Amino acid sequence: MSELLRTPLYDLHVELGAKMVPFAGYDMPVQYPLGVMKEHLHCRAAAGLFDVSHMGQVILRGADAAEKLEALIPQNVLGLAEGRQRYGFFTNEQGGILDDLMFANRGDHLLLVVNAANKAADIAHLKAHMDGVEEITDRALLALQGPASEEALKSVVPALPDMKFMDVALVDSAFGELWVSRSGYTGEDGYEVSVPEATATDFAKALIALEAVEPIGLGARDSLRLEAGLCLHGNDIDPKTTPVEGNLIWAIQKSRRTGGDRAGGFPGAEVILDQLDNGASKKRVGLQPEGRAPMRAHTMIYASEEAADPIGEVTSGAFGPTLNAPMSMAYVTTEFAASGTRLFGDVRGKRMPVQVVDLPFVPNNFKR
Repeated sequence: MSELLRTPLYDLHVELGAKMVPFAGYDMPVQYPLGVMKEHLHCRAAAGLFDVSHMGQVILRGADAAEKLEALIPQNVLGLAEGRQRYGFFTNEQGGILDDLMFANRGDHLLLVVNAANKAADIAHLKAHMDGVEEITDRALLALQGPASEEALKSVVPALPDMKFMDVALVDSAFGELWVSRSGYTGEDGYEVSVPEATATDFAKALIALEAVEPIGLGARDSLRLEAGLCLHGNDIDPKTTPVEGNLIWAIQKSRRTGGDRAGGFPGAEVILDQLDNGASKKRVGLQPEGRAPMRAHTMIYASEEAADPIGEVTSGAFGPTLNAPMSMAYVTTEFAASGTRLFGDVRGKRMPVQVVDLPFVPNNFKR
């Protein structure tokens, strides 16, 4: 087994008493002494600081960078305004999702943030289709999330401009030039901040010193994103699931759909556009178990207590601290995907009732 990589904040995690675990090839904090439940609730009530430096930061340069990226993803890249960011995904020829990502227009280049587990493959994929691909390896990436995030970040970075959800900016600070986006993956208002590696620990310490801010580990990050109905690649979406099946239709702009001025032209377009027009056979949905026990990944879902064959499978499941109830996401055949449908999950050989519900489980609090 290869040695685990460490982020620039590794020593700080250890100093703060974090429990470290392997994740996507890195030694990462799963929780701090506060514990997963309290970390989750603190992020919803105030502000939580996450180390997401294991994720890939990639710059795309060149006059045709937006056009070349648009040939790899079903999103409108050419129409993205400077200073704005969008959610997207690389697709394969079968319409499956190779990875999901964020991409931002920073004027003379694009900035991408890709998942840690897939970053080597993503960068190779980009380099196979374009020039001007530059992986950033000398910066850390932190996410500050929660209703107190703006006040907290402005107290440490006074030059922070007013930003709305999915805005990006370059900001001068005592910690060097910060690359800031008003975004995150918790359903809360907040920021993702790329900071020079040399000053990353000082930046994190300055934030954690604030009463409103607590360090948050991977455990609470997962329960927060699940409450927000957000996908984890490799669990809820993967190369065998399409964006339509994954209930990510909202992320495909009209210009790339049938009848749009740049319809198709991305891998798997024939499959994805057909599903957009005619529907898919399965769909990602939210499930609310009727008891208190969560239905976790790989729980098989049935249409009735007596049914012999499953009609779906759970991809993520946990107890939601804010929801104060168990929650799961699953793929079910489309005829059973309507909100309010009562289904059954097989938990240790016993059929337990569950109801299809709308996502997200907890309303988002983005600053629009």
